[in-house]
Amino acid sequence: MTPLDVVEIYVFVLAAFVGYQVITRVPPLLHTPLMSATNAISGISLVGSLVAAGSNHGTLSALLGAIAVASATINVVGGFIITDRMLKMFRRADKIERPAAPRG
Repeated sequence: MTPLDVVEIYVFVLAAFVGYQVITRVPPLLHTPLMSATNAISGISLVGSLVAAGSNHGTLSALLGAIAVASATINVVGGFIITDRMLKMFRRADKIERPAAPRG
């Protein structure tokens, strides 16, 4: 194991620890805006996976790129569905569906 491998493992473990600590301390009120931001980041990864799939570096690269496109698309769509469901929880009951007043 080279010193570079040790540094890479250290950075990975540190990033995992810091990420866990940050996520567990997010209050519920900020969860929805943060989900929207992560959906935007997932959209960027979708663009990157499209570039990887179309880079024409061989069959393996195209296969891994196609898998990345599918995974990123599922992530983006699922994130927006979850965000929409969470936003529906914050709507007031009288604004969801109000029956039309009878005219007369």
